Amino acid sequence: MDIILKAMEQGEGILRLAPNWVPRSFCVPGRRIKLHPDDYYVLGGERGGIDERWLSSTTPAKNGPLTGKYEGLSFIVYEEGQRVHRALLRDAVDLLKGELIGQRLWDAYKSWPMYSKFFDNMGPLPHHIHHNDEKAALIGQKGKPEAYYFPPQLNNHGGDFPYTFMGIAPGTSRDQIRNCLVNFTKGDNKITNFSQAFRLEPGTGWDVPPGLLHAPGSLCTYEPQKASDVFAMYQSLVNKAIIPEELLWNGTPKDRIGNFDELLDVIDWELNVDPQIMKNRFMEPIPVKPQAEMTESGYLEKWICYKSEAFSAKELIILPGQTVTIYDGAAYGLIMMQGRGRLGNWEIETPALIRYEQLTNDEFFVSEKAARNGIKISNHSLVDPIVMLKHFGPGNPDLDIRKLQV
Repeated sequence: MDIILKAMEQGEGILRLAPNWVPRSFCVPGRRIKLHPDDYYVLGGERGGIDERWLSSTTPAKNGPLTGKYEGLSFIVYEEGQRVHRALLRDAVDLLKGELIGQRLWDAYKSWPMYSKFFDNMGPLPHHIHHNDEKAALIGQKGKPEAYYFPPQLNNHGGDFPYTFMGIAPGTSRDQIRNCLVNFTKGDNKITNFSQAFRLEPGTGWDVPPGLLHAPGSLCTYEPQKASDVFAMYQSLVNKAIIPEELLWNGTPKDRIGNFDELLDVIDWELNVDPQIMKNRFMEPIPVKPQAEMTESGYLEKWICYKSEAFSAKELIILPGQTVTIYDGAAYGLIMMQGRGRLGNWEIETPALIRYEQLTNDEFFVSEKAARNGIKISNHSLVDPIVMLKHFGPGNPDLDIRKLQV
């Protein structure tokens, strides 16, 4: 408690966070999230490579029996002289409640109800699905909408397959998908024969509601999402790797394992066979104000994730040599993508390379009060912009999708 209160005082409502690395046993790292080359397998080969960094997370990772005690959970950093103290962001939310995340969110959720991450895979992920609230509740979890944005700063190469399968091709029958699921243990179940792929473009994104089958491609991805880690893999072979059958039944109640109709019921059929899936799920960035007005004030800001009710996200650019004050109506987490300068009381900088246990000055959590009062940000470079990504919880009062030119 003392550490949390001192950290809030030190940052005047802005908390500094430590990097939060998460491995996935079924993935090969794309090596674009700035982790040191010697540290991608620092947790051991049986845990797999580290290909994710979780941001502003109060959600534990679900990585099987070898999962670390605090895996997936973000820590606040408070330095007192030469001593470094840490406290869980989750504990700070429980202690400070509306003072940190805003009374609106605390009253509705009694928690910070989202997190974001970078996921960074050399190859594609399997065609998989996230459950809605009703289905996830059967295994004691919450449903999981998510969204993608592909930061140019982390995509110097596209990996092995920069295309994403999305949904189910119109005209496909439920029996065809059921046969794929029944054949999961027989090699390649060929479920992507019944999907369609889209080329991924840095600087754009996708909205992925629960119940939508999707196979993320190999661009490094910024992924805001609801506070959940529920999923099931419906593709048995991807990038020449066999997917364990246990991941097919990952989100299924134990007494329903083996029931393929239960897997089919997770699929939102109308959402998957939408003939306008590109129009309805693809996201181009949208300026929050007229661009000329923002440029004159020394910054540019765009909505990058705006189609989900569960979260939203912005990209903020502070132009070289500029100092601006940015106002937001809600609490948010932020991650630096480019540049250096000052954020309120904090020096901010974008590291080029990070060791596994190294602390950084690139990730922060901004309380609602601080966000509403305005955050003064200075760009100390005369040539390089500051670029940061900001992730918000549900019901962002600044976002009115009806007024966006989508």
